[in-house]
Amino acid sequence: MATAKTDLTSLPNIGKALAELLIQAGIETPAQLKATGSEKAFIRLCAIDSEACINKLCAIEGAIQGIRWHQLSADKKRELKEIFAMVKSKL
Repeated sequence: MATAKTDLTSLPNIGKALAELLIQAGIETPAQLKATGSEKAFIRLCAIDSEACINKLCAIEGAIQGIRWHQLSADKKRELKEIFAMVKSKL
């Protein structure tokens, strides 16, 4: 499992703590994260982390795109805020 952590933490925005949560959510590799997508990955995170925040969602999207989350486009950030509100309203 240490290899999976290293793989995830090789992505931008994914530190040890977020990698651990993703692994707990069943996402163990960058390929699995990309295949799952940020919205579904965040929903899985919310199931195990009641304090999952918008920054984690942005971090995941940035990791999928291969960029720091601060560099996400304004449109993408707006879309992520809508996803975050929708997901949190269903919890």
